[in-house]
Amino acid sequence: MDVIQRIAEELSVNAKQIQAAVLLLDEGATVPFIARYRKEATGGLDDTQLRALEERLPYLRELNERRETILESIRSQGKLTPELETVILDADTKTLLEDLYLPYKPKRRTKAQIAREAGLEPLADAILADRNVIPQQIAESYINEELGVADVAAALEGARQIIMERLSEDAELLAELREQLWQKGVMYATVQSGKEQDGIKFKDYFDYQEAINKIPSHRALALFRGRNENILSLNLLPEADEQQGHDRCAQLVSKRLEVAGTGKPADAWLAETARFAWKIKLFTRIDLDLKLRLREAAELEAIRVFSSNLKDLLLAAPAGAKATMGLDPGIRTGVKVAVADPTGKLLATGTIYPHQPKNQWDQSIATLYKLIKRHSVDLISIGNGTASRETDQLVADLMKQHKDLNVRKITVSEAGASVYSASELAAKEFPELDVSLRGAVSIARRLQDPLAELVKIDPKAIGVGQYQHDVNQVQLARGLDNVVEDCVNAVGVDVNTASVSLLKQVSGLTPSLSENIVAFRNQNGAFSDRKQLKKVPRLGDKAYEQAAGFLRIMNGDNPLDASAVHPEAYPVVEVILKDTGKSIRDLIGQSQIIRKLDPAKYTSESFGLPTVTDILKELEKPGRDPRPEFKSVEFQAGIEKITDLEPGMRLNGVVTNVANFGAFVDIGVHQDGLVHISHLSDTFVKDPRDAVKTGDFVAVRVLEVDAARQRISLSMKSAVDPSEIKAGNNERAPQKTVNRAKQQNQPQIQNSMANAFAKALKK
Repeated sequence: MDVIQRIAEELSVNAKQIQAAVLLLDEGATVPFIARYRKEATGGLDDTQLRALEERLPYLRELNERRETILESIRSQGKLTPELETVILDADTKTLLEDLYLPYKPKRRTKAQIAREAGLEPLADAILADRNVIPQQIAESYINEELGVADVAAALEGARQIIMERLSEDAELLAELREQLWQKGVMYATVQSGKEQDGIKFKDYFDYQEAINKIPSHRALALFRGRNENILSLNLLPEADEQQGHDRCAQLVSKRLEVAGTGKPADAWLAETARFAWKIKLFTRIDLDLKLRLREAAELEAIRVFSSNLKDLLLAAPAGAKATMGLDPGIRTGVKVAVADPTGKLLATGTIYPHQPKNQWDQSIATLYKLIKRHSVDLISIGNGTASRETDQLVADLMKQHKDLNVRKITVSEAGASVYSASELAAKEFPELDVSLRGAVSIARRLQDPLAELVKIDPKAIGVGQYQHDVNQVQLARGLDNVVEDCVNAVGVDVNTASVSLLKQVSGLTPSLSENIVAFRNQNGAFSDRKQLKKVPRLGDKAYEQAAGFLRIMNGDNPLDASAVHPEAYPVVEVILKDTGKSIRDLIGQSQIIRKLDPAKYTSESFGLPTVTDILKELEKPGRDPRPEFKSVEFQAGIEKITDLEPGMRLNGVVTNVANFGAFVDIGVHQDGLVHISHLSDTFVKDPRDAVKTGDFVAVRVLEVDAARQRISLSMKSAVDPSEIKAGNNERAPQKTVNRAKQQNQPQIQNSMANAFAKALKK
């Protein structure tokens, strides 16, 4: 089937839409550009469909290239029949294509090949052709010591090897057996001898079995990690009853040999050959194939989960252009402080020591107060790592003592901040700043604009995935890069304030072009018009076409430059202005006027109804941000450590990660709790992402606390059965007030996603 037609059927769209999109992609257009500005050409394919197309297209093209290679190979051998060519042309997967090629694929010298060289292929054919022959009798005539066939047993063994090889290269039989084992097979895991203590984190899999087609992504990756670390042994059983499963599969092979079981002389020998072929040839290969299939499916799902969580995190609500103080909490090393102005420019840094061993609580409050007053700070961003709640209490005391301050405190995820601090990018941005202080800058900026700051960090370091180090790293990087690109272009970029890291995610802009834009901006001042972008060195017409609509110029010469209206469509706006008798400044934002306009009136050969409709929406709300309104969560006072928790407590929290088995929620105790999928809602939830997403604020109830193993079980159900609430390990009631001096002498619990509940996530 033609590549275009196949993708069209898979996406349930017209082939012309796919043809147009493929042409644009081949010309170098990006998915965000095509989705936004080429709707007429593609018939309105959205970014999800285009990403699926972008992913599928190279696979099918590689499939066709391999198909041609195989056809040429078989043709050169003089073995390509019309029937075989048709079957190969119809093969729709690489697996099937390789199965069909097996009998013709050049291979090393096998036992079957040696048997053929010894003249034993006619013997195999004779037994297959007439079941009434007695194999032992006709084999006598094939004895030839010079060719290595010493006796009847050797002759029959050679014939058997030939038949077994044919069976192992039978594409139809392989497909049938693969499906049989995928539907009936069971994965069985056991702990390797003497590895019980070394592999305690895999304890749940020491004696484990589950239908292979039912194993969820996180469990599959856990099993493969356990095997790779030489803790677990993984075995595929053809059925729960292993012997019955092997017998059933051997019968399928016998059926392929047309063994009727009627008692004919050759039946018993052929049935034994079928059993050998299954156990020695077929099962070994299918075992590898299905484990690979399971792993690939698990990796794709893990990448999908990571991508979904990353998208939610990148599109989190920005606090906006406000002076912000970032606090990177620490105990002995102190709390790192950084103040950024509304544009993210660093104004001041410092370190305070409110916690043990220095306990400079009052001095720290005084220092923070001076910085806040001096730089008119509006927001205080507190990292959620070690000493986060203690630092939150410090800020609360600060606000209580100085009621003249008009500031808000918000706890933010500091995932990836340490990676950024030590990165080449951070060193280039802050060459004179100590590494430890760079994290505080990142914490401040990620509150102002999460997207603009998080793009500076390798997506894999943000830590919202499951088993991210176990999946195909090329596929993971490509998937995450696509998410970042889609998010940045969905929001748009202020070209006069954006960093190189943000600009290089814009459609059509390479890292070098992004650097050129920043250099041009620094040398010539802020851009006042999109046309000025063409003056940037090496930014040609193609790059301008791809990027211009996503680059915003705020307060520039042309108000349209602050919108998502592409410069190529400005003539449409001019017609609208002439028709309404308004200037662009008078028309923008006038919903009552704009909503009365008929989009169809302004269409042309160049600009269809979808584009004109988008233009009118932009005129109504220019540069609208798709991200939600900024909100913050307040953790409950006095609940700061896992030992402060009691079953039955109701708390507020923020979702930090969503996995296939549930959601992890930060409730302010340095240890995320797990809301299992069965407790995400009062109604049935098939996919956790249908109920929550990363960054959501949620109300939870504590079900179980295991301080020793750092486990917190939570529920989001409106009502919880009392029998589900289990007593925790802590015996005292939760504190309602906090004694600061006592608190500072208590052991601190490291915040980490790598807890017992999170063993299915990245370590």
